Amino acid sequence: MVEIDYKVEEGTLRINATNWAIPPSIEDSEGAMAIVIDKLLEVKDISRVILAETRENEYNFNQTKMLREISQAYNKILNEDRLLSIEKIEGSNSSHFTPRRLADLQFLILEVLRKDPIGAYVRLNVMENTENRLSNTIGPDQKSHEYFLINCLQPMLNILENTTLIRSVIPRLKDFKFGDRTLYREFFTPVIRPNFMLTRYMAMPPKNGKVLEKYYVGNTLVEIFQIPEKVRRLYHITPQEFKLSEEQYSLLDKARHYMSEHKPTENDFMDSNKSIDIFMNISRDMLKDIATNKGIRLTPEELENLAKILVRYTSGFGILELLISDPKIQDFYINSPVGQSPVYIYHQDFEECETNLIPTREDAEAWATRFRLFSGRPLDEANPVLDTELNTPTGRARVAAITRTLSPDGLAYAFRRHRERPWTFPLFMKSNYFGSLFSGINSFIVDGGRAMLIAGGRGSGKSSLLGSIMLEIMKRHRIIVVEDTLELPIVAMRKLGFNICRLKSRSVITKVETEIPPEEALRTALRLGDSVLIVGEVRSTESVALFEAMRIGALANVVAGTIHGESPYGVYDRVVNDLGVKSTSFKAIDVIIVANMLKSSDGLHRFRRVVEMTEVRKKWKDDPLEEGGFVPLMEYSAKEDKLKPTDILLDGESEVLNGIANNVREWKGSWDKVWENIMLRSSIKQKMVDMSVKLERPEILESDWITISNSMYHIISENVKSEVGTLDPKMIYEKWLEWYKEKLRNTNY
Repeated sequence: MVEIDYKVEEGTLRINATNWAIPPSIEDSEGAMAIVIDKLLEVKDISRVILAETRENEYNFNQTKMLREISQAYNKILNEDRLLSIEKIEGSNSSHFTPRRLADLQFLILEVLRKDPIGAYVRLNVMENTENRLSNTIGPDQKSHEYFLINCLQPMLNILENTTLIRSVIPRLKDFKFGDRTLYREFFTPVIRPNFMLTRYMAMPPKNGKVLEKYYVGNTLVEIFQIPEKVRRLYHITPQEFKLSEEQYSLLDKARHYMSEHKPTENDFMDSNKSIDIFMNISRDMLKDIATNKGIRLTPEELENLAKILVRYTSGFGILELLISDPKIQDFYINSPVGQSPVYIYHQDFEECETNLIPTREDAEAWATRFRLFSGRPLDEANPVLDTELNTPTGRARVAAITRTLSPDGLAYAFRRHRERPWTFPLFMKSNYFGSLFSGINSFIVDGGRAMLIAGGRGSGKSSLLGSIMLEIMKRHRIIVVEDTLELPIVAMRKLGFNICRLKSRSVITKVETEIPPEEALRTALRLGDSVLIVGEVRSTESVALFEAMRIGALANVVAGTIHGESPYGVYDRVVNDLGVKSTSFKAIDVIIVANMLKSSDGLHRFRRVVEMTEVRKKWKDDPLEEGGFVPLMEYSAKEDKLKPTDILLDGESEVLNGIANNVREWKGSWDKVWENIMLRSSIKQKMVDMSVKLERPEILESDWITISNSMYHIISENVKSEVGTLDPKMIYEKWLEWYKEKLRNTNY
């Protein structure tokens, strides 16, 4: 008898199937099923079974429970009830009870039941029908058949019918064929992972799921399923690493063992780009050498793909890189205790979804180590919260990690995925986040150098909106950005030619002593000269310095930031009462924009909208709400799902907009000209959206197109003023449109 190599750890039975001549699959192989049932008789309290070869097949608690029940039924028949004992069978005292009948029954139980319990049950039913017919036939053997039926066959059938597997297949037995394991494949669907991965993966799509959408992200297939009686959809991915040949799996497994012997230094991880380059070079060389020694031919493309996969699951972030590469994913979450639930995501089209990916505790611990190294911030029981960022070749995200003592069940993660390219006003307009009028007004305010705060709850789009506002700043201005966690699109803006400098301050959550406190970082920003100032999030003592600087006019350009708050008064309450800013300093804010995550009436859907744009007036003393300090310029209409202008705005009574106009000779005292300029900016943004839809060219709504369009608007405005002596909106629009159409023709592809 061949000895089976296995080990038991934390309720998991892991059987080494590397040298098996049969498939390591319970659903496909009767031999594998028999081995597992035998082992389940030996070891107790098993909740998961893993058959490990070049890939691991893992059977979850419910599937393992079905197997345990079969093993217990087998044991009960043989030992507890002794239904196959000679004494029991010979109790009939019949000389006509032939050895052939006993041999058939023994073979069925001893050999077939462990390999094919459904087949064994079907054969027992056939024997029962035969014995039942014979027991009703008058003759010398009648009592023998009756005894055999009542004392052997029927008890065996009852024992099997008390198992979940047999009870579940009884209505389906008309589809059963001996030797066909189709029914087993419906009940046993293992989570699969190659040996080089830690994450468990449910390979089979749900049998009763309806495909809502299918698309590719690189080489990864993404399918969205609607599951009956579930309000949450299934995000099912099939990455390239699950479609490799056995030779390629073998190569990766061998390379992984070699890679584990290369101990990366801390410096290897300090620069993510350097880390990727180092390990890619090592992986290419290693895979090439192993393939040569094994006589395996790899094309350059195959070698590159295998190297990327190897790096992803050794020095990289594994499945996180797959998720972050999908531009339709906005958030994803890994709950504690890790390994007991799948990754959950928020999808731009299908909202909350669960995935077919189940990370392991080893995954979570490896990620925590890398986040500590990359960020330089601690994550341990003394510092149970880590705020940092994840940068991979496929995307970037903000990371919030927690562990004990805050999280009693250990590590957990939340990832806020950042768009690869910055959001723009036209992109937001296309998604109905706000309309063209809001774009025009904000473009006007940015050029006017006013101070604004973007308020809202988590996930309302505050940081993305702030990034789109930054793109409206003329490139002639220097921009200073202060952030504690790097979220704003600084790298992308730098590539677009913006004069931008970023300062990183200490997180108010993690409080790393080696980092600069936020108030000190802000004071440093104020000393860096005349600049636009952007504060990633106003949430601590730095707000006192910020508001004081704005109040005394230390900043001549636009100042903008985000803050948590559901309304203008909520912002006031937080800034003045929670953060300790004087109410007189709060008046330095000119405009508060409120964004929220709204819900549909059925509770199943959520959507982001800008719901309010309010100016902060200055002639109040104690309470801006009671004394008319908050004046709405735009308000959200739920009935129309639209951000609409108020009468105050339409009647030209905005103090902020008129204050900007008073600094421009052509506009001073003329609301009509101010409104014409706002509408000009709105029309330009709307035209870009319309042309994108009409021409089916989504790329023209991206940041490179928007920033050059903004620059051309200012250049054309200056040329028109020089030509006719005034900012003629019609003439500016016509010249801009002429330029825009020409650019579209020259870049048509």
